[in-house]
Formats: sequence, C-alpha cells, structure tokens
Amino acid sequence: MELLGLGRVIADRMGAELSAVLIGWGVRGLARELIAYGADKVYVAEHEALKYYTTLPYAKVLTDLILRESPEVVLFAANTTGRDLAPRVAARLKTGLTADCIALDVGDYKDALSGKYYEKILYQMRPAFGGDVIATIVVPERRPQMATVRPGSFEIPAKDPRREGEVITFEVKFEGSELVAEVVKLVKEREEVNLRDAKIIVSGGGGVGGPEGFNLLRGLAELLGAQIGASRAAVDAGWISYGHQIGLTGQIVKPEIYIACGISGAIQHVVGIKASKTIIAINSDPNAPIFEYADYGIVGDLFQVIPALIEKLKERGRAGGATSTWWLTE
Repeated sequence: MELLGLGRVIADRMGAELSAVLIGWGVRGLARELIAYGADKVYVAEHEALKYYTTLPYAKVLTDLILRESPEVVLFAANTTGRDLAPRVAARLKTGLTADCIALDVGDYKDALSGKYYEKILYQMRPAFGGDVIATIVVPERRPQMATVRPGSFEIPAKDPRREGEVITFEVKFEGSELVAEVVKLVKEREEVNLRDAKIIVSGGGGVGGPEGFNLLRGLAELLGAQIGASRAAVDAGWISYGHQIGLTGQIVKPEIYIACGISGAIQHVVGIKASKTIIAINSDPNAPIFEYADYGIVGDLFQVIPALIEKLKERGRAGGATSTWWLTE
C-alpha cells in the first residue's frame, strides 16, 4: 500500500498511469482493493504454481509482463520477497536496480560526459558507504527504471472505494524449467517485535551501558504501552536481539512518539526514525547529533532521567489520571 502511494506521486509527475501486479492463486478479489488505494490498472496473474512465492515462476511472470507493457518504472518492496525477486527480474531485462531506497523523486538529468539531456528521470536515493552519505542514482538509458523501497518509509494513501480502474487478466504459462522448486510446507514464525505499527517506541543505544539498561527502558515502555527499539550499536554489542534494531540495517519506523535513550544520532539511525511525529532525546552529551533531529531534548544521565519519568507517570496513575503520552510532550 505504501508503494501505491509513492507510485501515485511518481506516475503523476511523469504523466503516466499507475499499475499494480497481483500474482498468486485465488487473489483476483484483491484487485479492487489496489484500485481503491490508487492503482489505475491491476494486472492479475493467477496459477496454482503461484500460490506460494518461489523465485523462478514469479520472475517469469513479471519479466513477461514488463516486456509486453514496457513500463517506465517498476517498484518493489525491499522486504525478503522484493530483495530476492527484483534483482532476478532486473538481470533478465538487462536494466539497473537501486536497492533499499529511502526516497524517490522525478527530475531532469544531464550526462556530464556526453552532454546528453534526459527529462523526467527517476531519482533514486539510498544510503551509501555505511550510511555516511545519501547517494542519488539515475538510470538514464535502460528501461524500466527499477528500485526496491524500504518498508515504513512512506505513508499509506487514503483508501477511496469509489475509485474506478481496470482489472486485466495476464495469462500465465510455465515450462518445466521454471517449476523446479516446490513449497511443501509453509511455517510462519511468530513475530515477537512489531515496531512498524507501534504508536510509541522507547529505544536504547550505546549509552544504556548494557542489557541491564534495557530493563530500565522496559519499565518506562510498560507504563506507556510502548515497544522497545534499539540502535545498531546496542544490537552489535549483544545487549538486545536484532528484531529490535531500528535504522538502515534494521526497521524503518514512524511512531507517534519516539524516545531515544543514549542514542548518539548517527545518520544510519536517524534515517530509520525521521518519519516519527515526535522525537524525544535523552543524552548526557549536549552536542550529540540526535538533538538536531529531536522535537524535545533532555540533557542528562538517562539512569536519573528515566526513573524520574517513571515515578512521575506512576504518580499520575495513583492520582487517578491516565498515564497518557501527552504528558511527555507538554
């Protein structure tokens, strides 16, 4: 749904239609949903071999459809499926692919060597060199322009059930060479950490000092009904599991309130939290970069500040007031 919202913006700037591709078995009924979220056309490819995702059949369907329809841009989610599928399709089409984009735009481009000028090129922004710089990448000659986009980076568009669109059946045919793998059993692992949908996140970095520091954060999170997040430094140190990691190498989040405790504010982490509505930073270093991005900052020892916050919230609870999040942003 995020990709449809982003695709709508890109398509409008290019003066193009926005299409979605629906692949699977018994999925045609979902086409109207995609139209309601912004698609002008939905291509439906159904086959029993597509019931579960496997690389070769899905790659064939997309490659054949792209060759037939010649789209200007093709976008994938940078999730496990997209990261597997997109490079396979790009290689078959002999075009470029920019992975893990955090922003897209449309503009003109002039080649510095040839002097050739290109109009309405897709600007594909992604971190490079470990997140120290944000590179803007263009593919001026080859088509389609392809990118994978980090989930959580964009807003889901408003649903409009009245939108009209066209549903097109795309006939699927397979040869034996594409059906070499079969999904025998699908086992879903229970998700312990759901940061992407969290309204409030209390997150710890290197400043928490160790696993015991996260126990303190959990006390605050419990009172706020929040999830626990972490910077890469804390995860790499083994203080908390990778499922809690936020940033370029973790999850992109956009909570109502993000409380950064002992997090310096490296660009790798900031990219993952920039969509948060309110950022509150607690750090003993008044020059920490995180304060440049925070809406509210507390300069102090988190082992003193957080217990004070916890006590204040408990006082409000004992007084009969709700331990609501508005107090934190007064």
